[in-house]
Amino acid sequence: MTTAKLEDLTQTQRDRLAFIEMMVRFLGEIRRQDLVSRFGIQSAAATRDLALYKELAPGNIDYDTKAKRYVPSTELSPLFEFAPERIISWLTQGFGDGEPAQLQAWITSEIPSRLALPDLRILSCVTQAIHQKSPISIEYHSLSSGPTEREIVPFALIDNGLRWHVRAFDRKTQEFRDFVITRIRRPSLLDSGVQPHEQNDQDIQWTRIVEVELVPHPARPSPEVTEMDYGMREGALKMKLRAATAGYILRRWSVDCSPDHRLDGPEYRLWLKDHLAIYGVKSAILAPGYESGNQQLTSEWD
Repeated sequence: MTTAKLEDLTQTQRDRLAFIEMMVRFLGEIRRQDLVSRFGIQSAAATRDLALYKELAPGNIDYDTKAKRYVPSTELSPLFEFAPERIISWLTQGFGDGEPAQLQAWITSEIPSRLALPDLRILSCVTQAIHQKSPISIEYHSLSSGPTEREIVPFALIDNGLRWHVRAFDRKTQEFRDFVITRIRRPSLLDSGVQPHEQNDQDIQWTRIVEVELVPHPARPSPEVTEMDYGMREGALKMKLRAATAGYILRRWSVDCSPDHRLDGPEYRLWLKDHLAIYGVKSAILAPGYESGNQQLTSEWD
């Protein structure tokens, strides 16, 4: 019956209803003003949309009279099916608001598939915690420690090119760390609040910006082609990276970070001109060829 009702609605109505569900499910709240701002409709129309969503999906959302917002109920059952890629795109880039649909591509293209995509039930709890600045309890599985109970304070999603992480303060180790979202089980929002030392502005690796200069690898032929491929100016590509994510990016781009550009192989098209630029960067342990006093891979990335 619900599906039949959805089919009777216009595409713009379905888009607004899907937006309501995405906001509530992944950010944990929606207000009438969110609909007004997103779709340029009147407040009365937004009220009707919220009432219609409650009619089509009874029990999915509750009204918080104190905060004057709608929040997800404990028994939310999604009305729409969203692909994880689309939700992540919407969350991180603001694209794709609206009902999921099979759209006809304008040109033929092929995009590599990801091997690991987060479970939307897990992701929704994580993104709600980020949006609401709330800690969560999780069961986390690592290669070295197995399953452990944690309380974390997440504040950002990170795409390392292969899988999605969440950057968070870990109350168990009292450190800021990256957690692989596919390794999280049984997440639950907590009401304990966030302490000043747990906030993202206290994450030195997150707030630190490092400047790196990438040049064509001296051992590879035709450096001018590499300059063209990477849009270099005057033979170099200068970038500013967060220390927390620099190692992921350098590894994803196969940048030779050894001081003497000794890594051999056609995948190493780029060389980090000054390896000291990432000195003190914890994630540098992931960068190809990088040398430091401690080569042991910590449990943060195991």
